[in-house]
Amino acid sequence: MKYLKLPDESAHILPFYLAMEEYAAHIMGSDDIFFMWQVEPTVIFGRNQLIDNEVNLDYCREHSIAVYRRKSGGGCVYADRSNIMFSYITAGDNVAQTYSRYTQAVVAMLRQLGLNATDNGRNDILIDGLKVSGNAFYHLPGHNIVHGTMLYDTDMAHMMQAITPSRAKLESKGVSSVPSRITTLCQHITLSIEDFKAHARQALCSGEMHLTQADVEQIEHMAAGYLKPEFIYGHNPRCNVKRHARLEGAGEFTVNMEVSHNVIRHMDMAGDFFVLADLDRQVLERLQGVALTREAITRALADVNMSDIVLNLNNEQFINLLINP
Repeated sequence: MKYLKLPDESAHILPFYLAMEEYAAHIMGSDDIFFMWQVEPTVIFGRNQLIDNEVNLDYCREHSIAVYRRKSGGGCVYADRSNIMFSYITAGDNVAQTYSRYTQAVVAMLRQLGLNATDNGRNDILIDGLKVSGNAFYHLPGHNIVHGTMLYDTDMAHMMQAITPSRAKLESKGVSSVPSRITTLCQHITLSIEDFKAHARQALCSGEMHLTQADVEQIEHMAAGYLKPEFIYGHNPRCNVKRHARLEGAGEFTVNMEVSHNVIRHMDMAGDFFVLADLDRQVLERLQGVALTREAITRALADVNMSDIVLNLNNEQFINLLINP
């Protein structure tokens, strides 16, 4: 795995680094790519989430905390200069396999420091059972991208106020608040944040790839798409029927349907789940014009395997979600 290095140490806003991941996928050769980055206080929420449900926008504006949407699934996270962000880019089409390979490599890197590190089989990396890293992934044609947090230290007050996890999400983890389920590296190691970054790079990478200023300009052009208000604030569904559930191992789901005469006219699905394929085309658009009954939906999805489209979600769970109030 090669470490992708910028031409200088200039700080960038978060969308730059998301675009840098995409750019890396376009230019990479046979080697996997990894890089680390840090940003000023920022909230980043998942591709399928509704901003009003996940982010305390008033608090973020008052405290100059930037807010951006990413293209990967998963939940809402807070990042600042005391939080290291990891990005991993690899060729291939098996997203789940890539994700597992990445989390196992990070766990091994942490264990080299004598830490009791594990992964929870979905998107968290733990130390002594407490979350130190949350991760998300998405797929580009022929390439997979995994990115996530590594909490060295952070402003816990900002984290608590800027993001608003649902009560169901907290209860599913058996906790009452965000701080009760997380830990930070600085509580477990004596390394400085820069020394830890050096350790992570040495453990995960061999060799470097160097970007040029011309590459940076192309990345900045790609990043502009993340700044469009319709991308950040979009995803506002129209509906007169709403379903909500938290499904163990799969995540939190909110389905908004426009239904007329018991026929689905439009459907939108939001939450912190992980998408493995084209959810809109393969599922949601297919259900337009289908009666909101178990039998009709089952027939419409007869040749669809939901677990290939949404991680850890099977057809029965999905149909139950749509049918049960």
